[in-house]
Amino acid sequence: MAKKRVHEIAKAQGLTSKEVLAALNAAGVEAKAAASSVEEEIALEALAAGKSAGDGTSPAGKGSPKAAAGDGEAPSKRRARPAKAQSGGTPASGGGKRRRRVVIDSQAARREHMPQAPPRRPPRRRGGRRRRPLLEEPPQKRTPEPEPEPTKVNSGATVREVAETLDLGSAELIKKLMELGEMATLTQTLPDETIKMLADAFDRKVEIVHAAEEEIEEPEYEDSDEELQERPPVVTVMGHVDHGKTSLLDAIRETEVVAGEAGGITQHIGAYQVHQNSKAITFIDTPGHEAFTAMRARGAQVTDLAVIVVAADDGVMPQTVEAIDHARAAGVPMMVAVNKIDKQNAAPDKVRTELAGHDLNPDEWGGETVYCNVSAKTKEGLDNLLQMIVLVSELEELRANPDAPASGTIVESELDQGRGPVATVLVQRGTLKVGDAIVCGPEWGRVRAMQDFTGARVEEAVPGMPVEVLGFQGVPEAGERVEVVENERRARQMAQERATRLKTEALARQEARKVTLEEVFAKAREGEIKELNIVLKADVAGSLEALQDEIAKLPQEQVAIDIIHAAPGGINESDVMLAAASEAIVIGFNVRPGAEARRAADREGIEIRTYSVIYKVTDELRAAMEGMLEPEEVEETIGEAEVKQLFRSSRWGTIAGSQVTEGKVTRTGNVRLVRDGTVVWTGKIGSLRRFKDDVAEVEEGLECGITLDGYQDVKEGDVLEVFETKKVERTLE
Repeated sequence: MAKKRVHEIAKAQGLTSKEVLAALNAAGVEAKAAASSVEEEIALEALAAGKSAGDGTSPAGKGSPKAAAGDGEAPSKRRARPAKAQSGGTPASGGGKRRRRVVIDSQAARREHMPQAPPRRPPRRRGGRRRRPLLEEPPQKRTPEPEPEPTKVNSGATVREVAETLDLGSAELIKKLMELGEMATLTQTLPDETIKMLADAFDRKVEIVHAAEEEIEEPEYEDSDEELQERPPVVTVMGHVDHGKTSLLDAIRETEVVAGEAGGITQHIGAYQVHQNSKAITFIDTPGHEAFTAMRARGAQVTDLAVIVVAADDGVMPQTVEAIDHARAAGVPMMVAVNKIDKQNAAPDKVRTELAGHDLNPDEWGGETVYCNVSAKTKEGLDNLLQMIVLVSELEELRANPDAPASGTIVESELDQGRGPVATVLVQRGTLKVGDAIVCGPEWGRVRAMQDFTGARVEEAVPGMPVEVLGFQGVPEAGERVEVVENERRARQMAQERATRLKTEALARQEARKVTLEEVFAKAREGEIKELNIVLKADVAGSLEALQDEIAKLPQEQVAIDIIHAAPGGINESDVMLAAASEAIVIGFNVRPGAEARRAADREGIEIRTYSVIYKVTDELRAAMEGMLEPEEVEETIGEAEVKQLFRSSRWGTIAGSQVTEGKVTRTGNVRLVRDGTVVWTGKIGSLRRFKDDVAEVEEGLECGITLDGYQDVKEGDVLEVFETKKVERTLE
């Protein structure tokens, strides 16, 4: 028999397609839709099996011709009808069986494919309004909301600024502050801790942004290829202390003098230029001492190439690894200069092996790092070093636009007594000219004069050229970005905005350090509050920064160091008067006091200490802080004596006949009476005798008579512990 579709079989049998599909699936025949094709014979057998299972009888017994033959009519012309009920209430049956009426709906299959009638509308209410069925909305899947980013709040913000930043009302914020126990006005500066407390109280996330930590985005310039010109590479020499960085640079500069450079070269600044094959190279020297980490990091940020100097007789040291990390963080290429190869114990291959462990594989070993063996003493390998520097820098394709407004970085700054604020500027873009209005952080000014690294006056500085700039109103911070603006008015405005920001942060720090009067009195009574005031002066801003970092590392839990004034430049009379007013000491690093400052110090009794080694500053400060600590009382046990027998005396009272069991008993010592492991009394020894003589001390194993000053209740078996209290100097550890 041929295959037919399910809906055709259903139409022929007078059933719905759904019923046929159910019967087929029950029989194990695979059919998924009304358009599926199945064997007609198998489908009929499945339908027959389904009917027999539903009625519980065989197919022949239902509606068969034999069952309908009692009436004498053909089954095709006669439809079975149920018999009428008898008078006795029992239904009539033909042949003893009850007849079942079967209705065949020939339009069922066709109706299945016709559009369905709309659902029945709910009945109307009495008021005429139709009752609406309740609509059940499908449950929505909740997607996890991303955490909101913290709101940035400037350090030192006022109550009004915090309210505007957090989108809150000022009155609401002041009310919350009052609940937290603080009174504040709209224009009052809030400490960072208070801002965080307010954010937590309102379930907000904030991030405190400090002006010093805020990264100034470098502006992106779109210069055409015609405007860009080749500029000298900026090379930073980095490495460990005493590995010969400055000696190597001095040897390079001496070579430049021999080559015919005009004028005697004196290192006025920490950056200067040399020439190799008619190409200029700008060098920046960085200190190797561990305290000058910030200066090394600053040098790595403005450089195009970092030269790591390693002594061949010393190898890789801590500051060497630190310099490598700074160069990697700045993302600049590195090359290694192995210095001091003229020494007998020099081992350049050992240096290469150690640096290979820091991923600086030599190019001769198949790596990418260029190594040069040099000697600053014999000047061996200097030409090769300069050639390699030029070669590596050419691969970087360093170019800049000299016709744009000038911008650059402050490499170093200081306060000169004769010239005022002096800053070393490394021009990175544009041409800096005399008369330009410049701004650098909170400082601004107009370029009055410029000098190159030889001390000669210049009228302009092109990209890659280091110059000394005179004309700032104050000493700018080293590492700050300097740029030329339209006029002095714009420069003053930008500097004032930055200065206001720094001032509010300083006020916030002062607010955070405030304590109540009761706390001050309590700490003063307990001897906890100690403070050492310092006026700090240094030769340059970089040294001042390093010195402040080293002082901050000193433990200050018991004695706090307060730097009331820190600035580059010499020690003057105003510094001494400030120290006199605040009971401070004056510390100078690589600077000396003037004659007037010295006379003022003698008159006011102010101590001025000058240093040239940073370690001596921290060591003497530590000693001074320890000297301010109150000595600590320490108890030391001298000996013990056991009471063997008691004697009564009308003159001396109770005399304890004792034997010294440990140490010794002294006449001037304190005594503690211990009975059954419990301290009963503590006081002084009244008298100490051996036989009839007064003695100052009794050694171990000897017997003596002891009376206690003001105590008579002594019993046999008591133990007398003799001790002394000593005052020991406290340390900061």
